[in-house]
Order: sequence, then C-alpha cells, then structure tokens
Amino acid sequence: MIQSPLPPGDGSTASGDEADRVDQIVGSGPRGAIAVAGVATAIVIGMWYVFYFLVFLPRGVIQ
Repeated sequence: MIQSPLPPGDGSTASGDEADRVDQIVGSGPRGAIAVAGVATAIVIGMWYVFYFLVFLPRGVIQ
C-alpha cells in the first residue's frame, strides 16, 4: 500500500489510528476476492454442464 507522509504536527496519533484501521481491514481477509472467484468458478462449471448435456449427450456414443 502506498502511503504518503503525514504533514508535520500532531500526525502521530492519526498515524497510529490509521495503522490500527489498516490492520483491522487486512485481518478481516479477502472476502470479496474469494466471492468473485467462487462466482466465476460456478459460472464456468455451469457452462460446462450445459455444454455436456445439450451437445455431447444428444449426439450419443462415438463409434
């Protein structure tokens, strides 16, 4: 994460608060990324099943 330096003054308390907030956010984990990956995987698997049932099965056994 890119952090710009704080302006001079009482930034020490804000820096500590910001660091605590960042630690809390990072500690909660990548739920959004996992959700997007799960939805994408479900879509791909669903497309595979549709293709299998609508294309391969109607053609029958290869001889």
